[in-house]
Amino acid sequence: MWYYVYILECGDGRPYVGFTIDLKDRLRRHRKGWVSATKNRLPVRLKTAIAFRDKYGALKFEKYLKSGSGRAFAKRHF
Repeated sequence: MWYYVYILECGDGRPYVGFTIDLKDRLRRHRKGWVSATKNRLPVRLKTAIAFRDKYGALKFEKYLKSGSGRAFAKRHF
């Protein structure tokens, strides 16, 4: 099984970082406005997705991307 950490570019210009096991379904939910964190920030565009085999590693990377240094890392590399 794969675990995904993804970055969306939202309509307000700010990024959104998330975690899922079903990337296609999660993107559909974001685009339809069914996710409370992004429903007022539409449209959303997938900027990048990183696949992990290890759930713990994916969750750890998601948490890092939501930190100050992680946001700076994402801005430089994605």
